[in-house]
Amino acid sequence: MYVPPHFAETNPSTLHELIERHSFGLLVSQVEGVPFATHLPFLLDREEGPHGTLVGHMARANPQCRELAGQTALAAFSGPHAYISPSWYEAENVVPTWNYAALIDGRDAVLEIVERCVAVYEAALPRPWALDSASTSVDRLLNQIIGFRLRIDRLEGKWKMSQNHPVGRREKVIQALEAQGGEDAVTVAQMVRATLTPGPTSDRLTTPQT
Repeated sequence: MYVPPHFAETNPSTLHELIERHSFGLLVSQVEGVPFATHLPFLLDREEGPHGTLVGHMARANPQCRELAGQTALAAFSGPHAYISPSWYEAENVVPTWNYAALIDGRDAVLEIVERCVAVYEAALPRPWALDSASTSVDRLLNQIIGFRLRIDRLEGKWKMSQNHPVGRREKVIQALEAQGGEDAVTVAQMVRATLTPGPTSDRLTTPQT
């Protein structure tokens, strides 16, 4: 991914946090020699491997799983974004990770992944749904999916938050986004505001670029 130095985010904890908060990502690999992509929810094991490990499952009928094992794959996660007008910029977070993929088969191993997914994504609901692992319907489900683990060998982050523009212009961006309202606009405003504080990110300012 093209990441200009002033947009680069290299803090692993920051990138891991984005993956966990925006865990519905895009998995890209090769199927019969051409790129193939699937949108999937991911879990992140931060401590497994040099940069963490992504865990998930997909339909067994998905052709991507036929060739995924042993491939170098790409998982991309996008955070909040907003269009800044007039003559402003589209602010975006993109965190791609290059991974080594390993498929997981076998009832118990796949069931563990599904149970983790259910626990994570149901936790915030007022009446969380629970998986009955003894149900015959669960066995039918498990026969139709396959699990995978993606060891993150390279972790890259792009935080495009107007860092390459003067403080005064960024303050106008913040004001406009906050006036616009909406969850993404307000979140992006907060992220642009963070670039006003001296530190590794805000110190990357040089000549304005697009």
